[in-house]
Amino acid sequence: MYQKILLPVDLNEPSSWERALPVALSLCRNFGASLHLVTVLPDYRMPLVGSYFPKDFAKKAHEAVQKAQHDFIVEHVPEDLTAQAIIADGSPWEAIIKVGKKIDADLIVMASHTKRKFADYVIGPNAEHVVHHSKCSVMIVR
Repeated sequence: MYQKILLPVDLNEPSSWERALPVALSLCRNFGASLHLVTVLPDYRMPLVGSYFPKDFAKKAHEAVQKAQHDFIVEHVPEDLTAQAIIADGSPWEAIIKVGKKIDADLIVMASHTKRKFADYVIGPNAEHVVHHSKCSVMIVR
């Protein structure tokens, strides 16, 4: 049923994956699917933002996240499962959807973990946008 499962992971925020990762791993194992972890970085190249960072900041940030993703996979993903790490730039929900389309994901598994306003208590702002705009199935783990 599922071949490619996408799991958004904020490496600095365990609540983005603590509950969702076991669900994604179980689904991967049950369906023989591959796991694709995506970490979204802000777009540091925007003119307004970019002027505050050194010229090579985005490159160094990508390298640091790439290493952190590798370490995360080694620590949290069993060796018998196929896992891929992906780094995307921009708004979290837009980047998640874009990566999902690019890799042709069958399912996006994500946590709902932020609670900033009333609507966020129901689902969370990024999760809500992904649910409404994604063309593939989305599973929200609470």
